[in-house]
Amino acid sequence: MNIAYHVVGIVAALWIGFSGFSLFTRKEFVVEPLQQYGVPTSWWNWLALAKSAGALGLIVGFFLPAIGIAAAVCLILYFLGASATSIRAGHASSAIFPVLYLVPAAATMALQLAR
Repeated sequence: MNIAYHVVGIVAALWIGFSGFSLFTRKEFVVEPLQQYGVPTSWWNWLALAKSAGALGLIVGFFLPAIGIAAAVCLILYFLGASATSIRAGHASSAIFPVLYLVPAAATMALQLAR
């Protein structure tokens, strides 16, 4: 279980961290949906910071479990909000994409709690 927790945690942190980096650097595949959903550009750096901090928190959770759990909970809430934003904007078919980030964060938390 310990190995699975570390592998899933590292993969989740890298994937979510890449998403944060992609938003910081304004990659088209991240920016285009945000524009379509009507997310103000003034929020983009804050959203990227939230993703990046959550990814870092998952790694810190290997050493300080409370931080890892808090990071996972916040990432789950973040990506639930992203799905809700997609649905609210009339793009229900793309609401699954934030869930693809939510699942590894939730799996990391579940594995950490099961240790």
